[in-house]
This record gives sequence, structure tokens and C-alpha cells, in this order.
Amino acid sequence: MLDDLKLIEAVAPDILHVLQERYKILRNIYWMQPIGRRNLADSLNMTERVLRTETDLLKRLALIDVTKSGMSLTKTGEKVFTDLGKVMDQLFGMHQLEKQLANYFGITRCVISAGDSDRQEKVVKNFGESLNESLDLLLPEGKNIIAVMGGTTMAQVAECLTNLESDERHNLFVPARGGIGEALTVQANSVSAMMAMRSNGEHRALYVPEQLSSDTYRSLMKEPSILEVLNLISHANCVIHSIGRALHMAARRKMSEKEILMLKKANAVAESFGYFFDETGKVVYKVPRIGLQLKDLQKVPVILAIAGGKSKAKAINAYMQNAPKQTWLLTDEAAANEILKGATL
Repeated sequence: MLDDLKLIEAVAPDILHVLQERYKILRNIYWMQPIGRRNLADSLNMTERVLRTETDLLKRLALIDVTKSGMSLTKTGEKVFTDLGKVMDQLFGMHQLEKQLANYFGITRCVISAGDSDRQEKVVKNFGESLNESLDLLLPEGKNIIAVMGGTTMAQVAECLTNLESDERHNLFVPARGGIGEALTVQANSVSAMMAMRSNGEHRALYVPEQLSSDTYRSLMKEPSILEVLNLISHANCVIHSIGRALHMAARRKMSEKEILMLKKANAVAESFGYFFDETGKVVYKVPRIGLQLKDLQKVPVILAIAGGKSKAKAINAYMQNAPKQTWLLTDEAAANEILKGATL
């Protein structure tokens, strides 16, 4: 329900304003019933003419009664007021948190799911639903190339996509970077293939190792099939990626003890796109990989970053120092509150 309202707000921001104003009218009537129009207008700092339009509508909806004594809520009106109050508390409390976090990072938007994905598995499903809604909203008509990163969170949200195809829109999913070497289910190839299948789009694979020597890199760059997919990646108009904790990602990728020690000494806390960042957002190490580079993101119009949980707050905060302004961050309450708490210390 809340996600639906937030999606509606993205294309019709006035709707939530109208909802909020009518809720205030119901609330003030409930507090002061029976109350006349003039006193109600004064309490709401609203003109009687504007208020009359709203109360006439509420009367037609059978939410209020109007008698000589004044206006009162009907039984239906009381139930609507009570139920709507719960929604408004969640919606506008979360709405403000989203705005606060987006302003803090200087990005276009944050979409925050209730809860903590570290402890509540259903929150990751909410990420998937938010991603699906965001893609449906943001992807333009025509042919889209969507570059997808791998990872555990990405593999889970991929399962939640639904049809994104239409007569006017066609989507091609490609892995954003090489990824053979990780567990099959979390490789970028697997994740992008799952997203394509779930959304009825197409998919192209990139079969290259996670890490490469210079000689191997030069050899692979001569392969026509690899060059073809790399060309598609370079023309992506949408990128979907996650943000990982530095040492966790280093261990998962089986980096050497020397590299892990170096990351510890550099105070690395975050990883994304093969780049490792310290708490200030500075790049302290880069894994040589084929595919999308951090600098390439600046020209991509639609970017969706997905990461949550209190344990990832430092990682999210570090990476987002480098995020392009057009990024949408899909996260949860636990991470958002931890990040903003640190910002006010």
C-alpha cells in the first residue's frame, strides 16, 4: 500500500498533498465535532470557500454529517479516519526519511522499505518490489539496455521482477562486468538472466573471469563475442547494482591474504564495481575486471543502487559519496537511520 502511494507520488505529487489535506479536515472534525464551517476553517488556516468544496465532497462520500449543530464524522468516516491515520503516520514519516537521506547524499531519490534486512528476510523482497516498480516507472519507451551487477542481494531481488515489456518498450539485460569465479547463483550473468526471464526481456551473457592477468585481458579483448557484449554494456541506459562490505566481498572473491591485509590497513569499508572505498568514499583499491567502470556511470541516465541492513550503513555511506546524482538508492529503515544518526554526531 505504502509503496503504491509512493509510486503514485512520483508521477502525481499533488495527490498525496490532497490526501494529507483531507486527512487534516477529518482529523479536526473528529477532534472538535460538532463544529461549524467557520471555526473549522480557522482551525485549519483555510478559507471557507475552499473548505466548503472539500467538506461537500466528504459529505457526498458519506464520511461526514452536516447538521445545524455543525459537522461530525459518520461511523464510516470514523473508521476511515482511524485506518487512514495509521497509513499517514507510516507514509509521511517514511517520506520525510527518504527526502532527508536523498538530500544527504545529493541524489535524485531514496526508496526506503520498513524494517532491517539484516534480521527480516521479507525486507529484501520489498527491495525487489521497489526495484520492479522503479524500473517500470523509469525505463523509457524504445529499446533499453540494462546492465546488472551480481551479488547475493541482487540474486534475491531478481526473483521479484514481473513483466516490464510492452508494445513500445523492449529490454535487454546484460551483466555489467565479468564474474565467473563466484558462486553461480550470484554471478552477474545469472542475475541478469533471471531478471530478463522474470520481466520477459532478453539476455546476453559475458563469459569472462572475475579477475584477469594483463595477458589474459589483452587476449580476451580480441574475442568478437566478448567485444559485442562489451559494446552493449557501454551503451547501457540503466544500471542496477548493489553495495557490499569491503572485507566480506574480499573474502567472497577469494582475494589473497596480502590484498585483504592491504584493505584492512586502508580502512576499506565498501565495495562496488570492483572498487574498494574507505569511510570517506576514497577509492583505496581496484580489482582489474572487464566491463562497466565507475567513471562510466556518469553518462547512464537510470541508476538503481540496492543495499540495506544496519550492518551495511558504513558501506552505503562510503560508496554513495561517489554515486552520480541521478542514482536512486533502494534501502531500508535500519540503514537509513544508522547513516543519518552518524551524520548528526
